[in-house]
Amino acid sequence: MAPHAESSRPTTPNPACQSNHIPRTVNSTGTVSQNLDLKGKRSDHRRSHLRQTEPDELHDLICVGFGPASLAIAIALHDALDDSVAEKNLFRTSGQRPKVAFLERQPQFAWHAGMILPGAKMQITFIKDLATMRNPRSEFTFLNYLHTKGRLAQFTNLSTFLPQRMEYEDYMRWCAGWFDEVVTYSQDVIEIAPEYSDRATSEAIRYFTVKSKDVRTGTIIERRARHVVIAVGGKPNIPRPLPAKHQNIVHSANYATAIPKLLSDTQKSYEIAVVGSGQSAAEVFHNLQKQYPNSRTKLLIRGNCLRPSDDSPFVNEIFGPERIDTFYQQSPSTRTSSLSQDRCTNYGVVRLELLEAIYSDLYTQRLQYSSHEDEWPHRILNNSVIEGWGDLPDGRIALHVYDEGDYGGSKGVTARKQTLEFDVVIVATGYRRDAHENLLQPTRHLLADSDGVFQVGRNYRVKFSNGTVSDDVGVWLQGCNENTHGLSDTLLSVLATRGGEMVQSIFGIRFFPGSLKLMSSTPPRRVPNLAPRKTMAIATTRLIPPSNHPYIFTLSNGSTSKVTLTLNPHKREQNRAPEPRQHIGALQPKRMANRAALPDLEVRPDVDADADEGADGVEEEQARQRRQRQRGRRVPLH
Repeated sequence: MAPHAESSRPTTPNPACQSNHIPRTVNSTGTVSQNLDLKGKRSDHRRSHLRQTEPDELHDLICVGFGPASLAIAIALHDALDDSVAEKNLFRTSGQRPKVAFLERQPQFAWHAGMILPGAKMQITFIKDLATMRNPRSEFTFLNYLHTKGRLAQFTNLSTFLPQRMEYEDYMRWCAGWFDEVVTYSQDVIEIAPEYSDRATSEAIRYFTVKSKDVRTGTIIERRARHVVIAVGGKPNIPRPLPAKHQNIVHSANYATAIPKLLSDTQKSYEIAVVGSGQSAAEVFHNLQKQYPNSRTKLLIRGNCLRPSDDSPFVNEIFGPERIDTFYQQSPSTRTSSLSQDRCTNYGVVRLELLEAIYSDLYTQRLQYSSHEDEWPHRILNNSVIEGWGDLPDGRIALHVYDEGDYGGSKGVTARKQTLEFDVVIVATGYRRDAHENLLQPTRHLLADSDGVFQVGRNYRVKFSNGTVSDDVGVWLQGCNENTHGLSDTLLSVLATRGGEMVQSIFGIRFFPGSLKLMSSTPPRRVPNLAPRKTMAIATTRLIPPSNHPYIFTLSNGSTSKVTLTLNPHKREQNRAPEPRQHIGALQPKRMANRAALPDLEVRPDVDADADEGADGVEEEQARQRRQRQRGRRVPLH
């Protein structure tokens, strides 16, 4: 696992750690029916604003995969729907919730279940959770999770920004539990194909068909969607010349789930190899010495030593969401050079604390056994390259390894070769992120790139040729855009803000200052006697609130003021929406001298004013006359 914790596709939960997870019951439809907390008690009922959509309906959005990336999108969409009228503004329709579905291959939510090791900690601060960087007041922050679980004070006493990986997975599981109604598990998506609403008359693709197979029954299910997000994470990478599938070769992604089955006797003297030089390899090598104290383990690394990761403040800015814009705008050659320079921050490096622990263990061996490393039960073999392998008669596996250190560069000296025999080989060599290419194979002829490369825009949307796909239809890729969006693309660091960007790109919901929204819920707390500030004109479309109706302006600092919002009498047709219940969209400030100085605003109907006006006929007539005097005026902000 990378030092900054990548957001790979969930893996099968670890049965050995089930006591630390939230047990789930899955019904016949693949939907999780109940949740338990860490103590085994039934958790409080949690339900998102999203609702289940029947498979045969046309979906607004289908997310393929339900790992951290899709979960962040679900959370951002839920937070957007907290605004009671936002759901009516969604998708430019009126009065309907978005029809969304999440399809996940695993039987339940799980994140790096094969690497949930005792004592293993996160490599990023909990502030970079699934919501805080986008909206610190969201229900889905890690701090609110701790508060809900009753552990906030105790966690504070730890004086750390790095929670245990076990606890962070439970946080994600807790978040995922809110969306059980719209997630279908045990669904392996096998194809995403473009479709026309009417092939005889349509020239552009109107929706996509997402075909999935129920891994339990083999049933094929087809769903249609205007927007498809592919966020399947990474697939374990087994480097050549090792075989992709072998009973004695295990990827680190499945370490905690597969090794207890292969090596059932914890007191036996097994011979175990670990291949890799990154965080995952170091964690596995360190953990084996505790799980199998009588085993003999070897860590095979290609470099001449294990190296520490760099998480200093300036380097950490590489993983900030604001860096994505800068990186995307660079030329391809500049981006390639930047990735090469910054690889040491995320690939093939180990947290310093773990390096110090491993070095301390090796030093203890030096005291116990002697300075002859061949006698040590746990060793690191530097400059090691695997050039072949073979099966042994006793069921074990042999690796043919040569040392490429200084031998190959000296005249007349050949590299030292040796054959090492092991019961199990654990490979910690990262992940491949090209699953979208197979899923989108039916769309390749629509791509804008003549070479058939799946290029994406800054908003992660796949670039299809002009005119081939409707403007309100598209495919988005997540977690496989490192070459265009930087090192943070595969990591947890930007998920909160990226989830908001995805919701904005697909549904048009804004999460950022500078927009004005009409709200129909109860007005907020009002601060009286506010001094006049400025007058502004408002330009909008689909504006049909009651004419001259009192409203409340809410500033970002919490202060509010009552105003009257008046329609432009010269543009009545523009202000009229096609549907009688449609509300105002995003009201953009117009012709402001200093728009950057404008605080984030919200507009709410003044419910108290409505009540006052209906008290009796006299007050109603007075209110009507006040509204009449306001006609044609600009909107004053008090």
